Amino acid sequence: MAAMRGAARSATPAGWAGQGQVAATRPAGNSLDWVTGYGLVAVVALLFSISGGMLWLVGYNYDGLTGNPATKIHPSTYLLVLMFAWRACTFGNPVGYTLAIADRRPASALLAVMSIMLLVVVIVRQRPGMAGMIDTFVAPALLVMMLAEDDERTFARMRTVVHAVMTANALLALFEFATKTLVFPYRLDGEVFMNDLRSTALQGHPLSNATITAIYVLALLSGSRSLSMPMRLGLVGLQCSALVVFGGRSAMVTTIALGGIYLLFSGVVYLRRGRISLPGAALAVVLCSLLPVVLAMLFSYGFFDALLERFVSDSGSANARVEMFELFKHFELRDLIVGPDIDLIESLRRINGLEQGIENPIIRLVLYQGAFFTLLLFLGFVLFMHEVARRCHPGIWLTMLGWLILLNTSESLASKTTLMTKFVVIALVLYRPARAMGRGVQRLQG
Repeated sequence: MAAMRGAARSATPAGWAGQGQVAATRPAGNSLDWVTGYGLVAVVALLFSISGGMLWLVGYNYDGLTGNPATKIHPSTYLLVLMFAWRACTFGNPVGYTLAIADRRPASALLAVMSIMLLVVVIVRQRPGMAGMIDTFVAPALLVMMLAEDDERTFARMRTVVHAVMTANALLALFEFATKTLVFPYRLDGEVFMNDLRSTALQGHPLSNATITAIYVLALLSGSRSLSMPMRLGLVGLQCSALVVFGGRSAMVTTIALGGIYLLFSGVVYLRRGRISLPGAALAVVLCSLLPVVLAMLFSYGFFDALLERFVSDSGSANARVEMFELFKHFELRDLIVGPDIDLIESLRRINGLEQGIENPIIRLVLYQGAFFTLLLFLGFVLFMHEVARRCHPGIWLTMLGWLILLNTSESLASKTTLMTKFVVIALVLYRPARAMGRGVQRLQG
């Protein structure tokens, strides 16, 4: 009887629950072909290492407002769509594959479908944000759906790529700070902002760097269980150093506040267990005693000057967050529901001193796309984040909280960005539950 039950289980693809025709066509867990597996790893590598500044050097105007519309979509998104098409075709039943992964990740499928429908609406209404719908929402949803197959080899390779690229990103940022030379400066239609000398590294804009670095630091603290504690602490120190030269005030404050609270509570729990390593305690005492000396040396060499300047003079950023609410006084409720006139919004934005943009995603979406449009995206985003969090171990709350805080300090999801796709990768790869990793190892050994 046991042998018969084992045979019955082996006849059904592992990890795919369900009934009916969709269940019969579901791909087996840990069964990605090598093209799809390495293709998804390449997607992550391109996503984390290729910025708009790099793309401009090869004639690809990604960040600009002018040029070929096809260049407004990130190369990683093109590759992701190609991998999806390849996987669907090699599976033998493209429609069955699509239904299978959609059934496995329903919130992701909902966000993808909703974003594509809203993209059509944006095109018909001739409003801004067409490329944003694809890079900002469709790409992360499609990636989560494809990762539903739980190929442990792919997750392990992605984990290595994330650690390697983020380490290189931090080192490049420190090099740019030390040499006062930006290797890949942020450009808008080829124009370099010469008055902003903050490091741009591999992620492009300094604030994008600061946001993703802060998320990565929090993930190192409460996730990344495949790394040893000394390695994690070393990476945290390196990333925090890079965070300073990026000049992201909100990211720095969020990282210090959430990371400090997490370390405090973790330390209390660790001490209550009574398991204290004497070498570790001695090392902690030495590091604490050397910390004031290191900070004093960094201050003397001007390491924190750029960050202090950002706190003293923020180029009107704080005032912009107040002035953006004044825009609502010029519109009726009917206009806000469907979206006001774009030319009027642009004029009012400049009159109110908001040349740098509206630094809140919800406010910007309501003004440019309308409240109804914003509500649909908000519901899809909430369900999507909940689905991602369910696929991670409990420590994800720290990074998720930091992510939600930082989202509201800039235009973020209201404009074209790859930040949500990067967050999804960090969450699913660095917070992979131990039981899922265990199942993957057993399949590999089997």
